[in-house]
Amino acid sequence: MSDERFIPIEEYGCIGNLETCALVAPNGSIDWFPFPHVESPSILAAVLDPDRGGRFQIGPDESVEGSQQYIEATNVLETTFETVDGTTTVTNFLPPAKGVDQPKRVLYRKVSCSDGTVDLEITFEPRFDYGRAETTFTRTENGVLATGDDERTLLESPIDLDLHDDGVSGTLSLDTGDSEWFMLRCTGAEDANTDPKAALTETVEYWRDWVHTCDRQGGDCVFGGPWHDLAVRSGLVLKLLTHADTGAIAAAPTTSLPENIGGVRNWDYRFNWIRDAGFTVQALMNLGHTEEATDYFQWFMGLCQSDEPADIQPLYSLHGEAGLEERELDHFVGYRNSRPVRIGNGAAEQTQLDIYGELLLAVDEMVRYGRELDDEEWGSIHAIVEYVREVWNQADAGIWEVRGGERHFVYSKVMCWVALDRGIAIATDRGHDAPIEEWRTTRETIKAEVIENGYDEDVEAFVQAYGTDALDATALLLPIVGFLPFEDDRIQNTIEAIEEHLVEDDIFVQRYDGEDGLPGEEGAFVLCSCWLIDVLALSGRVEEACDRFEALLEYVNPIGLIAEEVDTSSGRQLGNYPQAFSHIGIINSALYIGYSRGSSRAGPAPMGIRLGTLPDGETE
Repeated sequence: MSDERFIPIEEYGCIGNLETCALVAPNGSIDWFPFPHVESPSILAAVLDPDRGGRFQIGPDESVEGSQQYIEATNVLETTFETVDGTTTVTNFLPPAKGVDQPKRVLYRKVSCSDGTVDLEITFEPRFDYGRAETTFTRTENGVLATGDDERTLLESPIDLDLHDDGVSGTLSLDTGDSEWFMLRCTGAEDANTDPKAALTETVEYWRDWVHTCDRQGGDCVFGGPWHDLAVRSGLVLKLLTHADTGAIAAAPTTSLPENIGGVRNWDYRFNWIRDAGFTVQALMNLGHTEEATDYFQWFMGLCQSDEPADIQPLYSLHGEAGLEERELDHFVGYRNSRPVRIGNGAAEQTQLDIYGELLLAVDEMVRYGRELDDEEWGSIHAIVEYVREVWNQADAGIWEVRGGERHFVYSKVMCWVALDRGIAIATDRGHDAPIEEWRTTRETIKAEVIENGYDEDVEAFVQAYGTDALDATALLLPIVGFLPFEDDRIQNTIEAIEEHLVEDDIFVQRYDGEDGLPGEEGAFVLCSCWLIDVLALSGRVEEACDRFEALLEYVNPIGLIAEEVDTSSGRQLGNYPQAFSHIGIINSALYIGYSRGSSRAGPAPMGIRLGTLPDGETE
């Protein structure tokens, strides 16, 4: 199958309703749409297989691509086509699951002509259950009903559509000033009363009421400067990936978009990773979205209270479900022939000791913003810290979920140190009962071992794991979380080593240079590039950090979205898209640069600032 049939990842726009998301291509085709939730089976998946995946396309013809933009400060996406005969715009959106009166499980597509005359081709080819269910089509009074197994979609159309074995099609002609609506009513909303104009108005108002606002010239906002709008867009992406009912946040709305074209590094990211917790709370709080940060906090605290510490998984479904068995969809060819296509994620069964430190980072961040812990919540935190005291010296799969066997990863040890450190800080600051002296002893034991076994004098850097000379970008986080001060020679040596060995084109940072048990290579990790920017800014190299940040932002697409990785040779985006961790990195890098420049702000200093400047990483 030729690569020309696949749209570059970075050219897609993304819409959603706080339950699920859809990817919209510049040719007007919706090529990805799981339903009813983002982790549910897909109805449309042409991004993974142009023949078997399914699509819903509205556009002039195959040869015309449109330009895309979001209506300002919203997640409502416009695709505009300019032909020799006229100009037309397709407005794509899903009403949010909460805060809007219109039915939430209707995908709206408004087509309007602003100039001349335009003929639009409509193609609707749904493929339920990742293309595995047989689909039948039935004409209705207002359109066409598609049925597959237990799912149904009703495409309400202003024109009569032609039925085929594999879908429906038609042609809509518009003159200047004309507009029409297509509504894809999904299971549960086939007969719901809808007012499309009201739906659009309410959806725009919802996003604009929610979005971060501030004095764009600086003032009390740390996000002043040329990256303000990108930080705001990144906040909109995080909200788009947030489930309205649970507060959990998906790492990305897609599965199996490859980290290496034609390779096997294709994973399902439609779940919530515990490792994201601390940095996500930080980003949301600094954007002023305290409700979302609190909901997210409540979600993972609920997991901590319902599970024993040993049973807490690295990732969960957005409804808190465990398991997530990893399976392969052999009938899909994969994006640009990158196979296998996976659903579910086997990393849920791994041991990743870093998650406990990341949980405590998030708890500490909320406490610093004034959130009090009740006795039951503190009991769960206390149990986690005690559990870390028992297991910190064990091997694990690490933050990167390597599939080449468990090892003693330096970052996992450091995050165990963080769990002790933040537990001590919270107990001391808030007067919670805890064996402080025992916790301090374990904390210092971990630190001593990491420095002895994790810092390689020959490499002059903290390495990825004990007994190896491989470097890992997670070492950049050691001063951020307060393990050692930024000015410590070992930290500065590590930054220099990473700059020399893991950085390409002075912008992109690879995750690591060690083996991970998988064949092939991958692109540069956007988040790791942000981590380097952060430590440079907080080490006093603010202008260099700023230059690197602005260079990195050149790879964000024109509507403000970015994937997990970037192919350093072509500049193309790789991996699942849009990626929450990448957008969190953008927000927090803007925060750290702004803080380092002395921007005023109302909340506490970014995590690590108060710690990294104190001797030996002590919190008190």
